[in-house]
Amino acid sequence: MAQCEETPSPMPVWYVPNATEDNVAPEIREVLVGYSGVPRDQVLNHVVKIRDEAWKVYPYPCIGQFRFVDRSFTKPSKEFDEIIQRVRNGEKLLDMACCFGHTIRELVHAGAPAENIFGCDLQADFIELGYKLFQDRDKLATKFITADIFDPDSALAEYKGYFDIIHAGKFFHLWGYETQLVVSKAVFELLRPQPGSMIVGAQIGDLEAREGPSPVGTMFRHSPESFREMWEKIGKELGVKFTVETRMTTLPEGHFRFSDHTRMLWFTVRRE
Repeated sequence: MAQCEETPSPMPVWYVPNATEDNVAPEIREVLVGYSGVPRDQVLNHVVKIRDEAWKVYPYPCIGQFRFVDRSFTKPSKEFDEIIQRVRNGEKLLDMACCFGHTIRELVHAGAPAENIFGCDLQADFIELGYKLFQDRDKLATKFITADIFDPDSALAEYKGYFDIIHAGKFFHLWGYETQLVVSKAVFELLRPQPGSMIVGAQIGDLEAREGPSPVGTMFRHSPESFREMWEKIGKELGVKFTVETRMTTLPEGHFRFSDHTRMLWFTVRRE
C-alpha cells in the first residue's frame, strides 16, 4: 500500500517567506554592521538565519515578520536623544519584553553605557538568540532578567522603584484592556518614584480604539485618546499624575494589520 504524504501546514499570514532588505530597519542594519561586525552584504542572510532558528520554537508574529529588527524609535526622536543622555549620566533603563534585545544594542551603539541598561523577557531563549544575532556575548555588559510580569515573586521583584526609564516596545498591546491595566501598573511599580521617570515605546494602535481577537489572543488597540485616558485612570488609582504624549504613524509595508485603520502608536508616559 502506498504511503500517504503529509501535506505541509500552511504558514500563518504573519510569516514572511521571502525576506528583502526592507525587512531590516536601516538603524538596526547599521548596528549589525558597525557594532556586531556583520559584513553589510551578509546582514539579511544573518537575520533570516536567526529568524528561522527562532521560528521553529516560537512561531510568534514578532518573529515571523522580523519585528525584532524594527526601529525602536521614530526618526528624528527627541526621546532617543534624551534617553542616551540620561543613561550616560548614570540613570538606569529597562527594556521590558526585550525579545532579542535590538533596542538595547541600538542604544549601546549610540553611546549609552551598557552597564546602565537592563533587559527583561519571559523567554530566556530570546536573550540567547540576541547574543547570536548581535555577536556580542563577550562584550555586552547589559544584565538580562528572565521574568514573568504577572508573577509578583519573579526576578523583577527586587527591582521595584529602581528604573528611571522603561522601554516597552510592542508589549502592552498583547492583551485586552483590563489586563493592560494590570500590566501597566506592574510596569509602573518598577519606575523610580520621582518626577521625570518615564515609560516610552510603541504598540499596535487604531484610529478608533477597539478590542478584538489577534494572533496571540485578545488585543485592545488604543487610539491616542484611549491610551491617554487609560493612563489618567491609572494615575487616579495610584495617586500620581502623568504627562502622556502620543503620535501615530502608518505601518511599514508588509506589516500585519487588522484593517485600514491599524496604525503604530508611539508613546511617552512621564511621571510629573
